[in-house]
Amino acid sequence: MRDLRLLPKAHLHTHLESTVRPATIRELGGEPPAQDRPFTSFREFADQRAAVRALLRDHRHFRRIAEEFCQDEAGQGVRYAEVTFTAAAHGERVGDPEMPLQAVLEGLAVGAERYGIHTRVILDHSRRRAVERLWHSLKLAARYPQVIAIGLAGDESYPAAPFADVLQAAREAGLHLVHHAGETAGPDSIREALTVGHAERIGHGIRVLEDPDLVAEVRRRRVPLEVCPSSNVLLGLVPSLAEHPLPRLVEAGLTVTVNTDGETSLAAEYQRAREIFGYSDAELASLARASVESSFAPAELKAQISAEIEQWLSG
Repeated sequence: MRDLRLLPKAHLHTHLESTVRPATIRELGGEPPAQDRPFTSFREFADQRAAVRALLRDHRHFRRIAEEFCQDEAGQGVRYAEVTFTAAAHGERVGDPEMPLQAVLEGLAVGAERYGIHTRVILDHSRRRAVERLWHSLKLAARYPQVIAIGLAGDESYPAAPFADVLQAAREAGLHLVHHAGETAGPDSIREALTVGHAERIGHGIRVLEDPDLVAEVRRRRVPLEVCPSSNVLLGLVPSLAEHPLPRLVEAGLTVTVNTDGETSLAAEYQRAREIFGYSDAELASLARASVESSFAPAELKAQISAEIEQWLSG
C-alpha cells in the first residue's frame, strides 16, 4: 500500500486555532485539549477551543502558529490549504483589528517558502456574534488578497438570515462563500446556506442525507461537502467512525472532500478511510482529486497537484 503521507492533497476545512501544537500551547501557558476524547457537547468543544485562542496575545504568537501549520500540513502531503481563521474576533480581543491577520499571513508566507506549500485564508464568523463583526471581516478580506472567502460557523441553531446583506456584499466583492451547515443542524441549515448564504461549498454537510430532495439538489449543483469524520465523532455527532456517513455520501454521487476540522492530521484521516471503509488507493486518490478540484486554487496549481496525484497512484 502506498504511503498516504506522500499522497498530494488539498485541505479545505481546518481551523488554524484548532491546529496549534500541544507543545506550543504549553509554551504559551495553556493545557492542550485531551486527544481523541469525545466532547460531552458542542459547548464544551467551543469552550476548549476558546481557551486556546485566549493564549494568542501578540504578533509572534499568531505568526508562529501559522508557520508551524505550514510545516505540519506539508508533512502530511498537503500541497494546498485553505485555512480558516477568526481574525475579527482576535482583533477585538487584543485591541488591534489588523495585527492577528497580518501576523498569520506573514507566518503563512514564511511557511510556504520554507515547506513548499500553498495557502489561502478563509475568515469565519460565529453565527452567535454581531452582524457588525462580519462586516469588519469583509473589510479585512477586501484589504488582503490572500483572503479568498468568508463564511458562517458555530452553532447552526442560529440562522444565517441576519447576515444576508453582508454575504451579498461579499459575493459582489468577488469573495467566495463557504458556510458550516448540516453538522449540528439538519437539512434546512444546508438549504439556508445555499440560498441566503450563496454557499459554494458546505462545511460538513453530513445531514444532507436526511433529505433525498436536497441530496439531489446538492448533487445537481455539484456543491462540494467538506467532510470531517474524526471531528464528527469527537463532537458526538456520529457514534463511531465505522458508522460515519462518508461512504454513503460518496455512493449518493455527491462531491465529497476529506478534511480534519483541525482535530487530527489529514494523512491520518485518509488512513482511517483506508482501514475503516476499506478504500483502495484508487478511491483515496479520487478523494484527494476531489479536494483539489473543489478548492479555490488557481487552475494551473490544480492541474499540477492533480498530475502529482496520478504520479502517486501509478508509482
